[in-house]
Amino acid sequence: MQMDDFNWFVSNCKHLFEQYGLCYLAIRNKTVIGTFNSVKDAVETTKQTIPLGEFIVQLCTGDETGYTNYISSMHFC
Repeated sequence: MQMDDFNWFVSNCKHLFEQYGLCYLAIRNKTVIGTFNSVKDAVETTKQTIPLGEFIVQLCTGDETGYTNYISSMHFC
């Protein structure tokens, strides 16, 4: 499911940027379920209603920089 969502994001990144601008997108089932100013806000807010592992968070930049950067691990206080 996450790979399908990622591939959908890559295929639609320019359109998504036109629609949402520079932000972090929470995506599930090929649908944007939230827009956020930080990856922390995206994860913390989305995990309140959807379990971790059932959504992805991507930086929406309108080009490949939004999906070629990698965050290896995160710790939220």
